[in-house]
Amino acid sequence: MAAEIVNPRSDSSTDHEGPAGAAEPFDPAFALHRGGKMAVQATVPVRDKDDLSLAYTPGVAKVCSAIAEQPELVNDYTWKSNVVAVVTDGTAVLGLGDIGAEASLPVMEGKAILFKQFGGVDAVPIALATTDADEIVETVVRLAPSFGGVNLEDISAPRCFEIERKLQERLDIPVFHDDQHGTAVVTLAALRNAAKLTGRTLGDLRAVISGAGAAGVAIAKFLLEAGLGDVAVADRKGVVSRDREDLTPVKRELAELTNKAGLSGSLESALAGADVFIGVSGGTVPEAAVASMAPDAFVFAMANPNPEVHPDVAHKYAAVVATGRSDYPNQINNVLAFPGIFAGALQVRASRITEGMKIAAADALAAVVGDELAAEYVIPSPFDERVAPAVTAAVAAAARAEGVARR
Repeated sequence: MAAEIVNPRSDSSTDHEGPAGAAEPFDPAFALHRGGKMAVQATVPVRDKDDLSLAYTPGVAKVCSAIAEQPELVNDYTWKSNVVAVVTDGTAVLGLGDIGAEASLPVMEGKAILFKQFGGVDAVPIALATTDADEIVETVVRLAPSFGGVNLEDISAPRCFEIERKLQERLDIPVFHDDQHGTAVVTLAALRNAAKLTGRTLGDLRAVISGAGAAGVAIAKFLLEAGLGDVAVADRKGVVSRDREDLTPVKRELAELTNKAGLSGSLESALAGADVFIGVSGGTVPEAAVASMAPDAFVFAMANPNPEVHPDVAHKYAAVVATGRSDYPNQINNVLAFPGIFAGALQVRASRITEGMKIAAADALAAVVGDELAAEYVIPSPFDERVAPAVTAAVAAAARAEGVARR
């Protein structure tokens, strides 16, 4: 039971101090987190002076000299080949928003242990005390020699797009904003299986996305890349369309890529006759709007903790329903994607993560479901042990096929 989980580093299993310093009743979340969720563990023993002389000076000098002569050896003789930096500025943390660098650390630690638990990838949380895009880029560039990849996390839009782009241009290791691309990969996998279940292809479908932030923009672009028929994206002011004069540069680009049908107006009006609803923004979608969707529609209401459409309502009208929550079937959870994506990229020392690698990850994830495909099972569980190996192998193969693998 959760209440019995107490971090070994905790000095108390019965209470924690509240904001005013007063003791509060036992809380399993605080018990698990006290002392932090991570530690550094040596991979070699240091038992005597001989071990010490090899692990540190003077033996380490030989390895340093070899790397100085052949820099690529750093991947063979240090942790670099299997370690990722999990970088945030704390401006868009889960459902908490802009809470700052230090307050974001528990989430970054959590992300790091998911990398290890599900993908065998070591990860280091790095919370930066700046929200300036150029400062973040410069800091990560200077830290990059220690890492095999960079996972950007919980950085608010639109800065996240600029930061990722600039880092990808300057670094020769994978840079991946999981809030964008991990969500998109899992969404595509679920959508492929939902379409298969109902005898359709992606090209047959018209989707509407609620939310034009990091996830919404990435999902729209990725689904079109994968062959979706059409998609319209709505923000707080309605459908992102070419005739709007209030669009940011990111949304202006989005308007040019999406909405072939030329829709305008509200999210609700765009849903009329749509095959797919994808929610990544919070807020409530009226039941009448869901009812107006096409027959055998798919509703992916992924906001946490409150889906845009309650599953009980969605099931009245939709053939397949997915959420971002673990207490309902078909959870769209990024942990299905990012551990395997990075494991595959690191395995072949990929210089970047391409669209083809992400599509391969989505296809592999969808294939795990196999003959078990059903309306309440279009995406596997994060605890399905087949997931990470399948995604890892597919990503590594795609990296080789696309010429970005270096081994």
